[in-house]
Amino acid sequence: MPIPSRYVQLASARLRHGDRVDRFGALFSESDPLADAVASELASWPRARREALLDHCLSRGLEAVPDAPASVRALFAELDNVPLWVDFQRIERGCAVFFRSGLLGGLVLGAYSLVAGYCSPAGNKPLAFSGRLAEDAPRRLAETSRFVEAVSSRGGMRRFSAGFACTVKVRLVHASVRRMLHESPKWRHDAWGAPINQVDMAGTILLFSHVLLEGLGKLGFYTTLAEREDVLHLWRYVAYVIGVVDELRVTSEAEALALWDLLASTQAPPDEDSRALATALLESPLRSARTPAARAQAERMRPVGYSLSRFLLGDDVADRLGYPRTAWTRALPIFAVVNRSALRTLRFVPGVSELFVDRGRRYWQAVVEQSLGGLPATYPMPDALSGVVRS
Repeated sequence: MPIPSRYVQLASARLRHGDRVDRFGALFSESDPLADAVASELASWPRARREALLDHCLSRGLEAVPDAPASVRALFAELDNVPLWVDFQRIERGCAVFFRSGLLGGLVLGAYSLVAGYCSPAGNKPLAFSGRLAEDAPRRLAETSRFVEAVSSRGGMRRFSAGFACTVKVRLVHASVRRMLHESPKWRHDAWGAPINQVDMAGTILLFSHVLLEGLGKLGFYTTLAEREDVLHLWRYVAYVIGVVDELRVTSEAEALALWDLLASTQAPPDEDSRALATALLESPLRSARTPAARAQAERMRPVGYSLSRFLLGDDVADRLGYPRTAWTRALPIFAVVNRSALRTLRFVPGVSELFVDRGRRYWQAVVEQSLGGLPATYPMPDALSGVVRS
């Protein structure tokens, strides 16, 4: 298939990345055949039967579901194979680094990682078509928080653990959305490539790993190269389980830097959907406020959220997203310097790092429990799309 028109500024990209630019472009037409086959085969099933089948496969294994369809058996045959390169000790260390970031990690995820994903004017189209963020931002953000928390928990990516199950379910949500978008006359293959293609899936993995680490660094959170690469190793395995092809699963910080530069430097500026999605995310505390006091608190914190996102994204992107300018932006560089100095010092105090990890776990558990309101995050395969694309 021809390279979609979303892939831009190729001449300047070739100066840094050579002919990798051309090979990368072919991946805009690649999706996830194993998951796509499951989505196609189960599309006509009632939702309850479909979800029960998948829950049984995830919780009991294929041997407990002898009548599973061929497509499901093929997918789980791959999922049940743990590649030799997977090192669960490194994964656990990567999880600890994430939890050590605590509240900072949550702030960076919302104000930087997710918004950076919305800035792709083609990559954001499946989300815009789904209508989920604009219609129910707090719920979708709660489900994203649960996904990140589950993946990063102790043993979360083991075969029968919650993080593994969440990842597989998100993979099948992607496949269901992709199936419907392929069938929609509104999907512009020539401009956007395949819906939720390999480039966009790999980009999402980088948002939760490389971009998150970059944002934490901007706020003064100190990590060693080994720690950052342990986080990347965790998300390399998540990428495997969620269906990203081998050549896009980074193995080092240098590879992550190069892949992110290639991806970010060849996309167009943010569009109207980017602005709508970013606004919905940053305004979500106002939408979810249930009392006058909570709403007043959300109103007071609103400029802080925009300022933090502006600081992390940079003025050019923030202006394109229509962010307001506030006095808080000037305070954040000072906070980052002070925070960096304090955290580097505390790092060498015996027991402090472990204390931060424990507090971080409890923080994320509380965030998930509060944001989900006691309801489980189930990630069902959708049957319809309801969004409106603005540009």
